[in-house]
Amino acid sequence: MTFQTEGARINHTPVIRRFTLPGLLLLFFLSLLLLPLFLSPLWIRIATEVLMWAGLAQSWNVIGGYTGYLSFGHGAFFGVGAYATGILMVHLGWPFGIGLFFSGVLSAFLALLIGYPTLRLRGAYFAIATWAFGELLRQVATILDITGGAYGLQLPAFLNLPFFYYIMLGVTGLTYLTIYLLLERARFGYRLLAIREHEEAAEMVGVDTVSIKIQAFALSAFFPGIIGGINAYWVTYIHPDSVLRADITDFMVVMAFLGGIGSLWGPFLGAVVVQLVQRVLWLVWGEGTFYLVIIGAAICSVVLFIPNGLIGVLEGQIFKPKEAIKELKKKVKW
Repeated sequence: MTFQTEGARINHTPVIRRFTLPGLLLLFFLSLLLLPLFLSPLWIRIATEVLMWAGLAQSWNVIGGYTGYLSFGHGAFFGVGAYATGILMVHLGWPFGIGLFFSGVLSAFLALLIGYPTLRLRGAYFAIATWAFGELLRQVATILDITGGAYGLQLPAFLNLPFFYYIMLGVTGLTYLTIYLLLERARFGYRLLAIREHEEAAEMVGVDTVSIKIQAFALSAFFPGIIGGINAYWVTYIHPDSVLRADITDFMVVMAFLGGIGSLWGPFLGAVVVQLVQRVLWLVWGEGTFYLVIIGAAICSVVLFIPNGLIGVLEGQIFKPKEAIKELKKKVKW
């Protein structure tokens, strides 16, 4: 009897472990679905912002974390999506849903065009090129009549906070599901990992590195375009200095690094921490930039001691400063 009992435990333990993680994820998703029922309008808005930044940080993580190429112009795709949705709704009278999908496709297409020449560059050269692309789009949006120029663009008002919470939840959830299927469970993700670890070696074994990087760049631009469109309809007014500003990319980078680049849940964790800290400090002290000091100190601590981010802390991966810098250089092409 003892032997049979032990055998039964051995047979059932893998089954229990296999269903533990999906069960926890399902419980987490259900809790997010019910969250607006227990929150005030202010906290529904904050929760929607957290979901928005979680999606943006994970999108940047595709090219910056999984591929190892630092993009400092990724906020441009957010702005392109915002303006595409706004222009289609205001000037052409398109429905919000169709305009949203078109925004994602347009952002991905722009990433293909920009990525073809720039992804042949590496390190700081690629980072500067993407930053210049973002600044170029901001200046163009300021002078074009169709974007409203320096006056901005007013979208139709739709004052329904739960609607924007749930649509942001759906898009962010789809972002993470896509990354999980394509980068964590498919060969495409292994090719990106090979490029990040040693691009020359990947080329020698037959990986078309330029093509793979361009595909990753397009994927990383698709979801910011959609999220930018949702944000535009949510806030009802967009301006080059609000949807194409440089610090949108900065926050993506900060959240991804703080949570842990190259990981599935790191950007989500980073977005939750950064956005909640920012909003709580804003509620306590009002308008100001003091929260940037706290976030900056946190980022310095991450770089010096936990290059794998908060996810690394959960896994007990804490390094000495010199070791941390070496570990970080493995993931990012300087």
